[in-house]
Amino acid sequence: MQLFDEKIEAMLEQVQKAPRYTGGEMNAVRKDWDSVALHYGFCFPDTYEVGMSHLGMKILYGLVNREPDQLCERFFMPWTDMKALMEQENVPLFSTESRRPMADFDLLGFTLQYEMSYTNILAMLKLGRVPLHREERRRDDPVVVAGGPCAFNPEPLADFIDAFMIGDGEEVTLQLTAAVRDWKPTGAPREVLLRTLAAIPGVYVPAFYDVAYNADGTVASVTPNDPAAPAAVKKCVVTDLDSAYYPREFPVPYTEVVFDRIMLEIMRGCTRGCRFCQAGMLYRPVRERSLETLRSLARDLEKATGYEEISLSSLSSGDYSCLPELIRALMKDLEKERVSISLPSLRIDSVLKESLEETQKVRKTSLTFAPEAGTQRLRDVINKGVTEADLMEKVTDAFSSGWSAVKLYFMIGLPTETDEDLDGIADLAAKVVRCYFSVPKEKRAKGLRVTVSTSSFVPKPVTPFQWEPQDTLEELKRKQAYLKEKLRAVKGVNFNYHTPELSFLEACFSRGDRRLGRVLEAAVNRGCILDGWSDLFSFENWMAAFADAGLDPAWYAYRRRGEDEVMPWEHIDSGITRRFLRHELEKAQRAETTRDCRHGCNGCGLNQWKGVCAYANPGHV
Repeated sequence: MQLFDEKIEAMLEQVQKAPRYTGGEMNAVRKDWDSVALHYGFCFPDTYEVGMSHLGMKILYGLVNREPDQLCERFFMPWTDMKALMEQENVPLFSTESRRPMADFDLLGFTLQYEMSYTNILAMLKLGRVPLHREERRRDDPVVVAGGPCAFNPEPLADFIDAFMIGDGEEVTLQLTAAVRDWKPTGAPREVLLRTLAAIPGVYVPAFYDVAYNADGTVASVTPNDPAAPAAVKKCVVTDLDSAYYPREFPVPYTEVVFDRIMLEIMRGCTRGCRFCQAGMLYRPVRERSLETLRSLARDLEKATGYEEISLSSLSSGDYSCLPELIRALMKDLEKERVSISLPSLRIDSVLKESLEETQKVRKTSLTFAPEAGTQRLRDVINKGVTEADLMEKVTDAFSSGWSAVKLYFMIGLPTETDEDLDGIADLAAKVVRCYFSVPKEKRAKGLRVTVSTSSFVPKPVTPFQWEPQDTLEELKRKQAYLKEKLRAVKGVNFNYHTPELSFLEACFSRGDRRLGRVLEAAVNRGCILDGWSDLFSFENWMAAFADAGLDPAWYAYRRRGEDEVMPWEHIDSGITRRFLRHELEKAQRAETTRDCRHGCNGCGLNQWKGVCAYANPGHV
């Protein structure tokens, strides 16, 4: 290990941002390797500064490390300079804590947050000298697992992952680590362990399923080939967030990261039912943490980290049933420490004014609203359930409370969208500017900044729009240019938009099947890594990788799915019924809205988890 450390130290002198690789942060956990029975590597398939901003990593890192006979250490995707040096110096990918090679670990867990990080997973396994394909791994090789929102369509990664965890990680992770720990000393073959894992609720073992295809390339069936495998793998759900594990300390980076603050998860799930939103479907039902638990967590996390900002994290923080009371309590508890409270992207119909006034007492943090569409017709299509009047009221409240910078998020390429809907985006931005100037000078802050950001619609599994095609690249680029020209006439507005080529590839992999594993492998061989970073993204290499694999990306992104077509993820049970999703699509086509679940059950299928649906237990669950 000493020679290994010396090599690493020498490399750190030659790379950008050496703190990405040094470890030793405050609150990092370093256990004696030989004193524990199970060695778990949490792998984030992107750079350190992205991974250290991920709340799920903090939760699972603390959850495993509190087990006395287990340890959890972190792995991140190295930047290109470090990767090149590691290959040159013959140094395998190593953990942040003990600098142990990846291949030494019993279990490697990847989080699947974004489809365009899939090639990073393959690159990390290669760099870690772990056999890439699951069927190539022998008994002493690490068991490779994955979880997160993208695991609800695991098929593009099925050739490389031994087991997927479906649903809430707190519920299944320790069952999985215990199974590997108990299997290690038995000498039993790897297949025995895989059968044990397949019996754990919420675990999908792709080796135990066969995929058949129709002559037209669509999926004919996904069927179990082993008695240990259930016909459908049902997601895990944490029913009570108060009793679920949440860290009271976590490693504090030495270098700047994307979200450099305390993230306090106040609730999980969303009852609104936006038809494009995968997270809103996957993380149902809504569960809230109590006011007392959140105050206790906030106080402990501030003491353990020294951060001066807390972000209230959830899919729809404005819907937390005690939001004003929570913010008042946190401001009171942490007033002496000068800790500010920030709210993530807000629904514009949330009760907000009182909360805004409280959060700006220490310092003003960013304020973001997500109208998503420019006209009421299209907002009804996507079931956004908010109006222009809501937006004007809320931004006026914000400007009156001293804010001068507002971000507005929209999506382009939504089903049924027309140029009139794009005109509506520019019109809304202009009206927001007018709201600022409608506030008396003595009440408004100087320096108006309105930012309009657009992303391209990507049809996602387990949403009503999973059947819909994506707009072509040419059409998305035309719409971006059209909107850019419209917004140019609105003084005080900045316009940002996402690279449509990335959204095109995201659409391919979000609804892709098992054959796409060939594309991922070809893409890595062509150097497609760290694609979330625009300066490293090569669309040409990706198109060549599809050609290498003999597959047409347009078939995956632009094709409308048949009403009765078998989806590649049909065997993964999110709890939301196909019938409900199809009914929601038909309502979207008629621009009909569906009520919030808090106001009555809409029959999505989640009542199979007794006692956890928001309509049955309003407020705190």
